[in-house]
Amino acid sequence: MQTPAPANPDYRSANFLTSASKLSQCPEDDGWEVAFAGRSNAGKSSAINSLTENTKLARTSKTPGRTQLINFFSLSEQQRLVDLPGYGFAKVPLAVKREWVRQLENYLQKRQSLRGLVLLMDVRHPLQTFDQQMLTWAITAGMPVHILLTKADKLKNGPARSTLLQVQKELRQYGDLVSVQLFSALKHSGHKELIAVLNAWLTQPGTPDEGGSLEEEGGEAEPGA
Repeated sequence: MQTPAPANPDYRSANFLTSASKLSQCPEDDGWEVAFAGRSNAGKSSAINSLTENTKLARTSKTPGRTQLINFFSLSEQQRLVDLPGYGFAKVPLAVKREWVRQLENYLQKRQSLRGLVLLMDVRHPLQTFDQQMLTWAITAGMPVHILLTKADKLKNGPARSTLLQVQKELRQYGDLVSVQLFSALKHSGHKELIAVLNAWLTQPGTPDEGGSLEEEGGEAEPGA
């Protein structure tokens, strides 16, 4: 019998659960899970901290790519947020990058409780090479994606809206599977839209299909920073 969907979570109640360097170290694969992914400088941890109103929840670093673990945060017994390591970090050996990509693929392909992917991009530099690879993988897998154009406070309202419209135009081919919004962790703006998406993913039944390889779908798997 299918487990009844839980109620909308209180994101301010988020607590650190555990860290994992590989799939076998992840928490039990049940319930509802949403992963946050993005380049090392996209402001991923800052976005999670802003969402949960806890500046110390997700580790932030001035050195991009320092945190190379999959970090799990509990919202309830059956609901979790997941902070994936930032990709594209420069000061890491190629062999380490390759191993991380392998572990990332294992998580994204095999994690049955994963219900959606929040993909973060700096609004000033959207849709970079590896962003496109992650997006292609998710689309192939039938995984819904919500894109946060972060650091929106770095642009004036006009240019920020123009970038949003341009990205929306480029993503139109994917239909309802991909959505996008502006977000600023510094100004704590964009929470309402993000929470609406997260609530839908974290309370509705259904498991995405397995997808292909990041290298198969996107070519070179080790981008520059």
